[in-house]
Amino acid sequence: MAGGSSGGKPGGPKKANIQIIPLIDVVFFLLATFVLFTLSLNKSDGLTVSLPAAETGKARETAGTVTITVSVDGSLGWNKEQISLEEFLIRLQTYYRTDGENAKILINGDENTLFVGVRYVFDEARKIGFKKVFLETRVRAAGQ
Repeated sequence: MAGGSSGGKPGGPKKANIQIIPLIDVVFFLLATFVLFTLSLNKSDGLTVSLPAAETGKARETAGTVTITVSVDGSLGWNKEQISLEEFLIRLQTYYRTDGENAKILINGDENTLFVGVRYVFDEARKIGFKKVFLETRVRAAGQ
């Protein structure tokens, strides 16, 4: 039996070998990319609510802006913190005294929030003297 069989001898057929380390690297890269992408999609400084859609929505500046959230139950939030009505008025006056004419307020309310809650925040801000009061919405897809 000279030289004909190749089973187990050097130079014979090679077994397929799956390398798992490069696969793990690719999966972690995709995961990290997905996480970074989703974090950049929604940069709301307010409490989490389901924003109403609007066709005229556009990107906003977050520098120097306070986000006031009006929840479905009528409760208020100042940036990411839940606050009472009394605390809201105190903070609103303090914020206006600090930033004055440059102060900006962004109201974000759940799409199922009663309008009276949003109107209250708007009225109080305007009574104190704020000129830059905006409503936060999500962009409605064309044709909806």
